[in-house]
Amino acid sequence: MSQEAKTQPGSGSYQTSGGASERKRVMVIGGDGYCGWATALHLSNKNYEVAIVDSLVRRLFDHQLGLDSLTPISSIHNRIRRWKSETGKTIELYIGDICDFEFLSETFESFKPDAVVHFGEQRSAPYSMIDRSRAVFTQNNNVIGTLNVLFAIKEFREDCHLVKLGTMGEYGTPNIDIEEGYITITHNGRTDTLPYPKQASSFYHLSKVHDSNNIAFTCKAWGMRATDLNQGVVYGVRTDETDMHEELCNRLDYDGVFGTALNRFCVQAAVGHPLTVYGKGGQTRGYLDIRDTIQCVELAIANPAQRGEFRVFNQFTEQFSVNELASLVTKAGEKLGLNVETKSVPNPRVEAEEHYYNAKHTKLIELGLKPHLLSDSLLDSLLNFAIQFNDRVDVKQIMPSVSWRKIGAKPKTVAA
Repeated sequence: MSQEAKTQPGSGSYQTSGGASERKRVMVIGGDGYCGWATALHLSNKNYEVAIVDSLVRRLFDHQLGLDSLTPISSIHNRIRRWKSETGKTIELYIGDICDFEFLSETFESFKPDAVVHFGEQRSAPYSMIDRSRAVFTQNNNVIGTLNVLFAIKEFREDCHLVKLGTMGEYGTPNIDIEEGYITITHNGRTDTLPYPKQASSFYHLSKVHDSNNIAFTCKAWGMRATDLNQGVVYGVRTDETDMHEELCNRLDYDGVFGTALNRFCVQAAVGHPLTVYGKGGQTRGYLDIRDTIQCVELAIANPAQRGEFRVFNQFTEQFSVNELASLVTKAGEKLGLNVETKSVPNPRVEAEEHYYNAKHTKLIELGLKPHLLSDSLLDSLLNFAIQFNDRVDVKQIMPSVSWRKIGAKPKTVAA
């Protein structure tokens, strides 16, 4: 969009300098995944022109590792067909790998996006720590893929706004407050505002740090506009759009490789498996409902960064320790008649298990984020969802099987 163009929040359209109203075109890379699918539907529902770009490799990971979503998920083609039949809205689909620059170039020239939402990365820390080949894949896929996106924007859509999914894990767990992307420090009598120090804790998290540095550089060197959304841990599965029909249902991972803490705990409670608290359980992180993920992305698109600006938003709504989450799930489960137990398991990760954690997260609130805070009703809904599909749970996939310290060069195959 040109600087004169004005966004109409929530409408998916903007006015050009000539006064005409045009629908904003948003490319969602990784639109078949957990966050990407919910986001693509939400933006389409809000009248944006949406295209999904995806290699479908996330589904391949499940086949390779013997995993499956708790919820049955339809093929991407059936999902998009169902969305059109339910709403009359079309989502364009481009299947291919963004590490293939020729494919990505053709996609950009065909769709001509005003904004790119980039979810298209290998997003699991444990996956990146399985063996050397998965570590290399993660960094190659994530870093080279993002570099290709940056070059595609420069070559074909230089005014396009990049909305990139980062992670709160870039910061680690420092013994000071975590700011939103930048910190002002005074050293030897001189003061400067600098990027906040990064302390990544896996090859996956390191790939996100490399992404952030590459994007910051291109904003400075090429005048690109970008927003880095350092997202906390996402929970939940239902959004207004995915609830419209069973074929639109989102995936929900509960295994030790791709499952996130709260989702895992709810599934464990539903099948009578003790909640798996790693080590002492004091690990504290930022969390958010998937409905807030899509809300944050929409806010970032509707309020784009300026040319040459690299914005960083910390995208979460509440902080919890693992022990606090286990306690909440235990209480919610008891109300449903479930006997929920918790057990400490040896921590497969290399991380502080008791630490200070206070991260700022005001910028998205200032843009208008209305958070869905973790409530008894949400926990009740998530537990009932897990109970509904508990016959699909493979209990062998619940315990962690990937060790940070034991990762090796030899390819690791999961036993049947």
